[in-house]
Amino acid sequence: RRSDVSTRATRRLSLRGAKGPRGRPLGLSAAAVVDSAPRPLQPYLRLMRLDKPIGEDLASVSAACTWSIGLAADPGCFPGLVHAVPLWHRACPDAGAQGCTINDMWDRDTIKTNRPIAAGNISTFQSFVFLGGQLTLALGVLLCLNYYSIALGAASLLLVVTYPLMKRITYWPQLALGLTFNWGALLGWSAVRGSCDPAVCLPLYFSGVMWTLIYDTIYAHQDKRDDALIGLKSTRFAWLALQAPHAGLGLVGRAGQTAPYYAALLAVGAHLARQTGVSLLLRAV
Repeated sequence: RRSDVSTRATRRLSLRGAKGPRGRPLGLSAAAVVDSAPRPLQPYLRLMRLDKPIGEDLASVSAACTWSIGLAADPGCFPGLVHAVPLWHRACPDAGAQGCTINDMWDRDTIKTNRPIAAGNISTFQSFVFLGGQLTLALGVLLCLNYYSIALGAASLLLVVTYPLMKRITYWPQLALGLTFNWGALLGWSAVRGSCDPAVCLPLYFSGVMWTLIYDTIYAHQDKRDDALIGLKSTRFAWLALQAPHAGLGLVGRAGQTAPYYAALLAVGAHLARQTGVSLLLRAV
């Protein structure tokens, strides 16, 4: 499901103060950029959702990894460049696009939309070849890390492949999405320290999973009518997860962090409050 979230609106990047030849404000949309690409490439760019908003997706994927790298670094020091590799691995467009490709491959006979595979613009064989290229790129990034992190990163592939199936067999696909999206909480720490510290990584991972469960449950509420029509399952029990991120992050905070950490934690809490403060009756765009 979360791989479909980025298909719900078109991102607008306003160029403030810029004027066109007729005095109209200039603007740039992701869809316009994709439309201007060579025609043979356009279906693949749309398959990667590059014509849709991806900023929130990348922020969601990279948040737990960013926290983990920061916690693992020596006090008062920035992590080395090589330690930022897992962050890039989790946040680059290719990381999210792998899930989009796999999701559309599973859904090609179920959801008949303008998605490239379902519409016949990309064949099943071509989608397999394209996915192979995406995974090869991800592997190349992963090989920059230590052996423990390589194995840990490779293990996440099982979650990436099976997540799209969860909406067919369980009412908790958002939980599977959270487990997938927040794998960076484990990978970031291991990239810096060489292995995971369960006392830190597990509470952080749990917090990220609950965060994902909250915001994707909101999306599930907005799409519940459509999901019912096509027989897809989703959890709408947002109340079960509302306090979990705060509790999990609080456990991590007991590690004796400094004031900047708690200031950031307060900002995260405010962001979570804003995410949950929406009308669940509004349909997604």
